[in-house]
Amino acid sequence: MTANIRIESLGDHEYLVRFPAGEDEVESRFLATEVLLDELNVPGADEARIVRETALFLAERQPVIDIPPMIDLDDVTAHYGDEYLTELRLRLG
Repeated sequence: MTANIRIESLGDHEYLVRFPAGEDEVESRFLATEVLLDELNVPGADEARIVRETALFLAERQPVIDIPPMIDLDDVTAHYGDEYLTELRLRLG
């Protein structure tokens, strides 16, 4: 279940996200950037929470096994555009 994802900070705005996938786990590194944080404009938004909500957003749209091993949140913004930013603001609000 995607609600059981685990997130570990690796420092320097990088996070290791572990998704449950049946008996296994799928790991992906997520990179948050100041650009995205500024673009979101959500006061007090926790970076780890943004990564978590992004991971859930992606898992709702594709099988976790298909999530790439490295995700730059700027790339998620470029791919999903306003849909992602609006959804993320709602989840963080």
